This record gives sequence, C-alpha cells and structure tokens, in this order.
Amino acid sequence: MLGAGAGGLATAAELTLGGHEVALWHPNPARLAPYRESGVTYRGALGEGVATPALVTDALGEALARCEVAVVTLPAFLHDPVFTGLATAGRRLPVLLSPGHTGGALHLRQVFCRAGAPAPAVAELSTLPYVARVDENGAVNVTCCARHLRCGVLPGGDEAATAAAVLFSSELAPGDVLASSLANVNLVLHPPGAVLGAAWIEATAGAFTFYVEGLTPGVARVAEALDAERRAVALRFGHALPTLVEEMSLIGTVELPLPEGGGAGEATAAAISSGAANRSIAAPGSFAHRYYREDFSFGLAPFLALADVAGEAAPIARSLLALGGVLAAATMPAPLDAAALGIEGCDVDALLAVVRP
Repeated sequence: MLGAGAGGLATAAELTLGGHEVALWHPNPARLAPYRESGVTYRGALGEGVATPALVTDALGEALARCEVAVVTLPAFLHDPVFTGLATAGRRLPVLLSPGHTGGALHLRQVFCRAGAPAPAVAELSTLPYVARVDENGAVNVTCCARHLRCGVLPGGDEAATAAAVLFSSELAPGDVLASSLANVNLVLHPPGAVLGAAWIEATAGAFTFYVEGLTPGVARVAEALDAERRAVALRFGHALPTLVEEMSLIGTVELPLPEGGGAGEATAAAISSGAANRSIAAPGSFAHRYYREDFSFGLAPFLALADVAGEAAPIARSLLALGGVLAAATMPAPLDAAALGIEGCDVDALLAVVRP
C-alpha cells in the first residue's frame, strides 16, 4: 500500500476489513508517525474503527518484500519517483494505480522503459474508490465509497485487474487505459473552479465550499464545455463515455434523480452541489493545493497530449491549463506531456496499438 494520505488510509482500512494484510508505506516518516503504534482510525462510509496494518514503513524495499501487489494511492506529482523506485526495486509485482489520474499507466510504462526494466502487469482505476479527508487528529473520514469505477489495463495487465477486483468492493468496468484515463472526473471537476474562483481562493484562503458556493452556473458552463472536449477525445478512441454528471452518478457522488430544466449550467451545478459526499468540502487554501498541482499538470496536460493524438483542438482545456500555469507558477510541477507518456509522434492507430492487445 503505497501512500498514506486520505486515499491511502481509506484503502488500508478497506483492505484490512476485507481480511488482507497491508504494508503501509510513505516516503515521509513524519506522515506515518501517527499510525505506527495506533493504527488507522476510520469513520464514515466504511464504518468506524481502527485498522492495524501489518507493517508501517518509509522503506520502499521493505514494503515491497511483504507485498503480492503494489497499490499506488498517491498524488500524481509523486508518481515519477515512486515508479522509478518500483522499476529499480528488483521485485516485479503487479501494480494497481488507485487512481491512475490521466495517463498514469502510460507514464509508468515509460518510466520502466527509461530504467531499462520490463513493465509489470499494470491497471489503473478511473478515480479513487473513496471521497475521504484526514482530520487534524490523523483519522480518515470517508464520506463515499464508489459504487462503480473503470479499471483500465495495458496489454498484459490482467493480473493487476484481477487483484483490483479482489481488493475493492466497487464494481469495476474493464477496458483499456484510454477509457479509464479519460473517465477521470477530477480532470473536469477541479480546473474550472480553481481558475474562475482564484480571486476568492486567494482572498479567503479557501473559506468557502468548493462544490457548492464555488460551483455557480457560470463555472458549471465552463465545466460542461470542458467535458464536451473530454468526451470528443474519448470518442476518437472508440469510447462513448457518459457526461461528467452521469459518471458521477455511477460513482455515487451525485444522487439520482438528476435535476431537470433550468438554464445552461444550472442542472450541472445543482446535481454536483447536492451530492452529500462532496457538499462540505472546502475550497483550496492556496495555489499550492493539489487541485492546482495535480489536476493541471497531471490532468489537463496529459489530456491535451491525448487530444493532440486524436486531432481535437480542445480550446477550453488549453485555456484553463495556460491560466492555471500563471496562477500557480511557483508550485506547478512539470506537465505530464506526450514524451512523459511515451506517445510522442503517435497517431490514433499507433496509440491504440500500444493500449490494446
């Protein structure tokens, strides 16, 4: 279990409840300190209790020696060093990216290639299986367990996909990694509000609810336009993906029945803001927040690399990425571009040959 943020702790709790032994790893020993002796306290959709990992360590080799599958539950800006560690660890394990963000499995494949190591069986989930936050005492509060996720595999990744089905309670829809990467809801959910709410974020240090007060019909209209670009790119690769709101209803973060009527953006804003799982989540406190560090460089940027392969202009995504890069220039990581994904110079047929057997 690689990661000890909210997603990693929620995963550790669910897997322990499922009878699995968990080795909990994070590169920062201070992050692990609360869990070494006291275990992981969890509340909410998983129930309430304390999960005790079999091992808590900041030594990657020690964690991998105890594992049968490496579940990577980390922000995407930590993927590169972790993938490098996996590639050079000397133990080849199936790898499950939970989530893969956008392009995670392709990125892993390229890092292993760069290290001269054979790629492992790899699968990626379209989004994290939980909505979760860690409180000031280190407990993880889980407000939603996903009902339905997409599980994309690269050729040869069936062992990782099988592990995902055993480990998680969510229903997993199989497919290639283009379907899972382009079903990343945070790609559409976060950048419009992060850009259009930037003044409010800066003035209040995020003292408002991102998915309610920050999601006005105007912001939702931009999200709808970005979502249309995402679906157009997916269609070029043969995937007729649902809309953002439809995908969120499958996950369980938007509640049925969906609102009807209203002007442009109003139904989308109403549907998302009414979801109990996200309703109380605060806005980013600064431009160093992961909504900027992750969802621009590791959401919009790889999406645009795929859009270029598909021949789609995606002007809304390009504008948001440019503006986000200006807002968060001091903390924005290098973008996950076509070279980092290993798809530079690909056309549609060449990319499909990579991701499908």
